Amino acid sequence: MNTTAKITRDSLMTLEAYSKYRKAHKPAIMAHRKLRSVRLGEYINLQFESETTVRYQIQEMLRIEKIFEEDGIEQEIEAYAPLVPDGSNWKATMMLEYPDVNERKRELARLIGVEDHLFVEVEGHARVYAIADEDMDRENDEKTSAVHFVRFELDPAMCAAVKAGASVKLGCDHTNYPAHTTIPAETLASLAGDLR
Repeated sequence: MNTTAKITRDSLMTLEAYSKYRKAHKPAIMAHRKLRSVRLGEYINLQFESETTVRYQIQEMLRIEKIFEEDGIEQEIEAYAPLVPDGSNWKATMMLEYPDVNERKRELARLIGVEDHLFVEVEGHARVYAIADEDMDRENDEKTSAVHFVRFELDPAMCAAVKAGASVKLGCDHTNYPAHTTIPAETLASLAGDLR
């Protein structure tokens, strides 16, 4: 897959080329996605995005919807390209994963605002809280959404510390979902590659 740091229509594969590419490379892309997935407690999963994951998502949408017209391709790029980290941040899709529908309904009502309580804490630095759902509001007075898009903006000193091997904690301090975990070293190595 052509990784260029900027996803454009010309940098995407045709449906035919992608079909061939997909057969050979899907296991490697799935391994990359798994590497960049971090569970926070039992029910929150953060999928840290990269150019590879976003490019794959766009190609998959084009394939599934059989989109080959210029306008349709541009719409998919506009929808997903903002999820690519741009050097000073990490961007992630946050999923609240409750398999039981009744439990999910109850918990989404209890977790209003949870996306604003997510944070990363680079060793030796202050917490950085997520900037959530910049594209649209994903909750109302009754419940939050099961999917949120979050961005963690790091200052230059934090970026340098991560690249130098500092550990990073991922956490949530929502009253109804207190949790934290240390991002595994191999995942953090991949995330460090997103930073300038």
